[in-house]
This record gives sequence, C-alpha cells and structure tokens, in this order.
Amino acid sequence: MTDNSVLLEKRGQAFWITINRPDKRNALNAGVIAGIARGYREAHDDKDVRVIVLTGAGDKAFCAGADLQNSGAAFSMDFSRPNVDYADLLRLSQNATKPAIARVGGVCMAGGMGLLCMTDMAVAGDQVIFGLPEVKVGVFPMQVLSLLQSIAPARLINEWALTGEPFDAKTAQAAGLLNYVVPAAELDAKVDWLIGRIVDKSPTAIRRGKYAMRAIASMSFDESIAYTESQIALLAMTEDAKEGLKAFGEKRKPTWTGR
Repeated sequence: MTDNSVLLEKRGQAFWITINRPDKRNALNAGVIAGIARGYREAHDDKDVRVIVLTGAGDKAFCAGADLQNSGAAFSMDFSRPNVDYADLLRLSQNATKPAIARVGGVCMAGGMGLLCMTDMAVAGDQVIFGLPEVKVGVFPMQVLSLLQSIAPARLINEWALTGEPFDAKTAQAAGLLNYVVPAAELDAKVDWLIGRIVDKSPTAIRRGKYAMRAIASMSFDESIAYTESQIALLAMTEDAKEGLKAFGEKRKPTWTGR
C-alpha cells in the first residue's frame, strides 16, 4: 500500500516536499518523517535540483507536531537504539548541501518548529501561529532545542518552552525564525521569488558555502578563520568561480556548470 503522507514533486529546479495530512494538521508520524528524509535524499541525488521547499498541504497547518491521536505511538521508543528517526531527519537536514526553504502556510507547533528550524530560510503567512506546547502534554521540545538555540534569543526560547504559550508570525520573524511574513495570498509569490534568487547563483558556491557554514558553527574564531581561508582558496579553483569572474569582466550572465 502506497503511503501518500508526503508528496514529492520537482518543479523546475525546485524540489517540493509537502506533508500531506491536512486532516491531521499535517502531524508527524513515522511515514511523514521517512517521506521528508526520502525527499531530501532524492533532491540531493538529482543534479538539476537547486533548492528544496518544505511545506504542508492545505492552509490550516504547516505541521502541528507529533500525531497525538495515538499518543502511545507518538512517544514510544526503542531503547535499544541510541537514535530516533526524527533526530536523524534533523541530522540529515544539517548535513545537506542544497538550500531549503520552509513555506509556512498554517500553524507551526512542537515538532513542526523543528522542521522550520532545519531549513535555511522561511516564509510564513501573517496569520500563522507558532508554539512549543509540549509542556502541556507532559513532555518537552528536546530535539527542537538543538536547532532552535542557534536561531532565536535564549530568553524567548525559555518563555516559549517553559510556558507552552503560542506566538504570532511577527514575533517569530523578530526572533529570527522567519525571513519574510506576507499576507496568505502572497505566500506562493514570495516563495517563488526566493527560489528565483537562489537558482540563478553558482551551485558550486552554494554547495561549498553551506558545507563551510556547517563546519564552522562550533569552531572558535581562530579555528574558523583558518578553515575558511583555506576554503576560499579551494573555491577559487572551481569552474564556477572562474566562470563567474570571466562573466563579470565580460558584463554578461554567467553560465554555471556546478563544478
């Protein structure tokens, strides 16, 4: 039986991953987590794909977190395994070398906040509500914190996680969770605009740049400056770097090879 809980679709040079459980507010279950991971892998295997878009079906929810209709399954763990599938998905996203955009058209809660944080950029409708309500059901946004702590201010994270109270899109943007907040009717246009700003740039520069940003995240300044000075030297030797410089001198658009 085919699991349609996640839809994967290539639209031009963008690879769309859509959580397809609108009747369940696009809640996370094993099928959704596996489907998103599969989408990330397929996008990276396709050389024509330049950007990933992660979204939820319908206009009610981006992702409302774990599916609590079967709470036993939502919180069940195999204690013989040192890792869980949701954590592995977050790991996969952080090691990705293609940029990802979250298109947030509806409520974004709990584990959905982790999906938001695992992308590089995010656009949300101005009506969207966000939150970390886990304390209301006796748990805590443990894995989400691993990504959230490097994005939002500590005081705000403390409030969100300890009170479980929701907050609006403007607050999310001010905290650094979102790049843009737009009226719902303009959401797709803004996402398309952002895609367009990515796909005309050097795929080599983006690939190596994302790898470097990930590598230096936990480095000291002395470590990161030494690493990045070697990386810029290597990048300058790529075909895209040579083409970019040549195109600039010839006052024309570059033709990227991704090499």
